[in-house]
Amino acid sequence: MSTTGPLKLFDPMYAGLGNVLDLRRSQHALTASNLANADTPGYLAKEIPFAELLTESMEAPFRNQPMAIEERAMDELREIEAPAYSLDGNSVDAEREATRLAENQVMYEALAGGMSRRLAMLRFAASNGRM
Repeated sequence: MSTTGPLKLFDPMYAGLGNVLDLRRSQHALTASNLANADTPGYLAKEIPFAELLTESMEAPFRNQPMAIEERAMDELREIEAPAYSLDGNSVDAEREATRLAENQVMYEALAGGMSRRLAMLRFAASNGRM
């Protein structure tokens, strides 16, 4: 009998991938908010330091550290200063935000698809090869 603790059905990779999905969802909401405020005078676009949090969100489960990634992302928000040519002080660049939104959507769908395939393999193994 093992004394390493309770048996876990899912390895830390599932928790890490779940964190990344949450981070992607936060990115999507923030980008949509930036686009919604594109015509709001004085609004400063916000961004999540995505690369930094991505690494942290994947590593946390392997160190047995729970991570509230969406809260962490909101704590780390950065404001983008308005360019000098902005007459109303708004820093939203619609093209940049639309590109970020499209990229984020593709990455979210790819990640969700990968997790789905991984769960399908687990289901296949659990059913002893019968589907």
